[in-house]
Amino acid sequence: MSETLQQVMGMLAIAMMVAMLARRLRLPYTIGLVLVGGLLAWSGTRRLPPLTSELLYYLILPPLLFEAALALRWRDLRRDLAPILSLAVFGTVAAMAVVAAAVHYLMGWPLAAALVFGALISATDPVAIIAMFKDNGVHGRLRVLVEAESLLNDAAAAVLFALALAFALAGADGLTGAQMSWELFRIVGGGALIGAGFGVAVIFAARGTSEHLVELTLTMLAAYGSFLLAEHFHDSGVLAAVTAGLIIGNFRPASEKGDFLTEKGREFMTDFWDFAAFLANSMVFLLIGARVAGSSYAHYPWTEYAGVLAITLFARAVAVYPLSALFSRSRWRISQGEQFVLWWGGLRGALALALVLSLPSRVPLRDEIVLVTFFVVAFSIVVQGLTMPPVLRKLGFLGGKHDEDHAHQ
Repeated sequence: MSETLQQVMGMLAIAMMVAMLARRLRLPYTIGLVLVGGLLAWSGTRRLPPLTSELLYYLILPPLLFEAALALRWRDLRRDLAPILSLAVFGTVAAMAVVAAAVHYLMGWPLAAALVFGALISATDPVAIIAMFKDNGVHGRLRVLVEAESLLNDAAAAVLFALALAFALAGADGLTGAQMSWELFRIVGGGALIGAGFGVAVIFAARGTSEHLVELTLTMLAAYGSFLLAEHFHDSGVLAAVTAGLIIGNFRPASEKGDFLTEKGREFMTDFWDFAAFLANSMVFLLIGARVAGSSYAHYPWTEYAGVLAITLFARAVAVYPLSALFSRSRWRISQGEQFVLWWGGLRGALALALVLSLPSRVPLRDEIVLVTFFVVAFSIVVQGLTMPPVLRKLGFLGGKHDEDHAHQ
């Protein structure tokens, strides 16, 4: 117990030093954490806790998903709901199909392994994206498009992964179309219902108290309770946490007296979840850097890693550009600059790692899938993450002009 506490305290101390140094060097904080985590693993100067699927999936993801959903305004989401849902649902399915087909036919992977990898790598990760946008002070429509799409395609990818894994583990028996349809309905419907139930329960329960600490505890129960209960019933915990966060964050009666939270409680809730997300980000990116640096990539040729990386980037382009073109003559038009940010800024991160680390050993090519996933995530966070600030600046998304332009539309 004391060793674990020492490790956690050591991680927090390192994270705070990286945060202060990154601000001075104008380096994205999350990328600084990944690089420092890698240096620590290479040098062996500090032993960090192991990065496990349980740590990522059950401890770190729920507060990050809940905080992101909590901050997402329904009015902004509703304004661009059509392109966001199209990108999150059809885009994720398209990306999964492209990745699975490419690694199956071009690289000779078994179909089961190809589908599992396609599902876990097809979605952009809200943890990495939201951290990047906070680092760079991005606001306005672009932030809503990218963050909302990443949150919802996160849920879509988790559902697709569950289906692909069920198919992979079914073996020769396979799954019928009816069984797959039922699984899809159960995972999505169950997750959304559980999240909505927790969100509504918190609203009613909070009306019975004026203690801001009790109000905050209720939101914590919603974040973790919805996720864990949904996962217990093999539904989508990701969708449950996002749904609960959206409901609690957006239930605002016209009258302040009708608000289910006290003024102090709402302010405290916002500050607490912002802090919780900061701590979770600090831990996850430091551990990602250490795990990526500590993995041995020599088992497979570098052409395999480069090939998979090219496939995932191409699949993301297929998910973004054709679907964006559908809205080119509508009020939902997505500019070329916004499309490029949706593509190149589609970082992979904690969700992909949580899913890949949870793969049973029975899945074909399990070890290879783990290694290529870590490689893609490392490239995504470091290379794409480092190049995003100059890209955003070049495209005019830093400085407020973009927000002003859309405010007059």
